Amino acid sequence: MKNKDLAKRVKELRKRNGMSQELLAENSGLSLRTVQRIENGETQPTGDSIKRLSSGLNVTPNELIDWQIIEDSKALLLLNLSQLCFIAFPLLGILIPLIIWTSKKDKIKDIDLVGKSILNFQISWTLLLFLLVIGLFITSKLELTTISFAGILITISAMYFLNFLVVIANTFRYHNGKSLKYLIAFQFLS
Repeated sequence: MKNKDLAKRVKELRKRNGMSQELLAENSGLSLRTVQRIENGETQPTGDSIKRLSSGLNVTPNELIDWQIIEDSKALLLLNLSQLCFIAFPLLGILIPLIIWTSKKDKIKDIDLVGKSILNFQISWTLLLFLLVIGLFITSKLELTTISFAGILITISAMYFLNFLVVIANTFRYHNGKSLKYLIAFQFLS
């Protein structure tokens, strides 16, 4: 790995973790001057320094050394289509994309933004769905009319259909080189 690439990676990870160079030096057990020289690409760190830096940055040494951001449209399509797991169980529409996003967010271009958009949408959708299901149980306990019960079931079915349409539409949008649109979502992750 070139000094310049490692320097960029250390600096990016440090800033992402909200650390100053002083704090990274303290957490890693390296001197401030060593951290500065590594970030400026002035020196090639030893194996021990790489281990200490990775410990201070909460990453593995391999993640620090082998890091590179690549473009992988298949991974982005997989992330987008992984939302369809909501059909089997609503929480899977959050968990599966979350696993893919967290494992790839530092390695694939644009996956961080896409993953956050997907997770915001799926969390919002799931919360709304559960609120409707709770409403369904309340109406059944209150022995409301069959019409209100059927109305809630139709609403839940419509929500599943809407989620399915949004996922498929965004898959086609991404495949055609357009940006994804998840307009109906609270911003849980920013």
